[in-house]
Amino acid sequence: MKKVLSFDFGASSGRAMLATYSDGKISMEEIHRFSNDTVIVNKTMYWDVLRLFFEIKTSITKAVLNGGFDAIGIDTWGVDFGLIDKHGRLLGNPVHYRDSRTEGIPEKVFKEVSKEEIYKHTGSQFMRINTLYQLMYLKYNEPELLENTEKLILMPDLFAYMLTGEIHAEASMASTTNLYDPYKRDWDFELIEKLGLPKRIFPPIIKAGNVYGMLTDEICEELGCKKVPVISVCGHDTASAVAAVPSLSDDFVYISCGTWSLFGIETKEPIINDEVLKLNFTNEGGFKDTVRFLKNIMGLWLIQESRRQWKREGEDVGFDLLEKEALASEPFKCFVDVDDASFEPAGNLPKRVCEYCEKTGQYVPKTRGEIMRCIYQSIAMKYKYTFDKLNRIGEHTYNKINMLGGGIKDKLLCRMTADACNAEVLAGPTEATVMGNIAVAYYCLGEIKDFAEIRRTVSNSTDIAHYMPSDSEAWNEAYSKYLEVTNQK
Repeated sequence: MKKVLSFDFGASSGRAMLATYSDGKISMEEIHRFSNDTVIVNKTMYWDVLRLFFEIKTSITKAVLNGGFDAIGIDTWGVDFGLIDKHGRLLGNPVHYRDSRTEGIPEKVFKEVSKEEIYKHTGSQFMRINTLYQLMYLKYNEPELLENTEKLILMPDLFAYMLTGEIHAEASMASTTNLYDPYKRDWDFELIEKLGLPKRIFPPIIKAGNVYGMLTDEICEELGCKKVPVISVCGHDTASAVAAVPSLSDDFVYISCGTWSLFGIETKEPIINDEVLKLNFTNEGGFKDTVRFLKNIMGLWLIQESRRQWKREGEDVGFDLLEKEALASEPFKCFVDVDDASFEPAGNLPKRVCEYCEKTGQYVPKTRGEIMRCIYQSIAMKYKYTFDKLNRIGEHTYNKINMLGGGIKDKLLCRMTADACNAEVLAGPTEATVMGNIAVAYYCLGEIKDFAEIRRTVSNSTDIAHYMPSDSEAWNEAYSKYLEVTNQK
């Protein structure tokens, strides 16, 4: 029985899972978990990539002691990258997408190439965190770094490079850069040239379900493991999660819930027009050349960062308590736009929520529960807003939503989503990203035959919770207030 060692890196933690596939089901065991801590040096926020690679090595050693493995798959967050020189050496730690260096960069870029033209080329949602704006920051402020760069390597591809010595850009990750042509499924070199970025630094694209390369002899000797392939699963964690949507139909709506909420549909071709530009939807790559047409929503970041602030203030609160306090507070007293730029940076989120409410002439929440109620119902209202737009843009009318990822442990959010959207919510799997990662690896190994079997396998391997709408009328009545105070149409 072949075993897959799967690595899943999130914004705050990572884990290694050892998986087997038998009788149409995936079984997996967590063998190592570790924190993913950002490090701020001289006002720049970095990912500690060498420590993360140390954790990969530790995981491999533990997997060897657990009987070994036959392949490795890696997924991470999107947009960030490492730069290597002509000798193959890393030119510093990758910078975190939340770092402030890209503030104001999009506006500067649009003076060179218009917003409309960039969207026509890439169909990518405009966010200052995108790889395009990070690279343009370097062009404007650190051109010598780009001059010394031989290749740009996106995060999962960087870990694969460290393991194999091979340099590729997995397609789903490349599609998060704002420099990818969703029609040709390749780098948009015309746009890259217009922006004045060096074409040589962009590595060849590799599709999910192929092999980066084999573990190097040095890695095998150091860690006592056999020489196995490192597989290019869907390297972007959302693409892996969407590959694991347990739908037996091709027409479905999904929300991948984590630090970000990724809300969308799966299509055969990109959707790029003036309306979706105005709504700022994105077209990103999925497994088997599918397109993830979706909206990035700030989502659970507001809950997570609020909890961190309260803990910094000495209040040791868990998510369960925050959920109970929110539920006990009066509904619909105030709302925020969870995608407002003021909520992007780390720091005192509860204070910023109150400031937003005061600025928009609303009731200002006074307790922790009222702040949490405001955040919860604002996320659910953003879901309703996005769901309504998808029903207008898409080819189908949807009445069900597949919610997946760690965020579905929050049952209050699932219930609010069903009520706000007036739709049945099917919640599961919680481990969607890892299951998609593993399933694509087994597809590459020849154990799973096609995409349909991947989704049947996930469905067979997980329990799905159902939430039916029960209070949609009250949500509909409050929706107009939400649209007014958040200035959305």
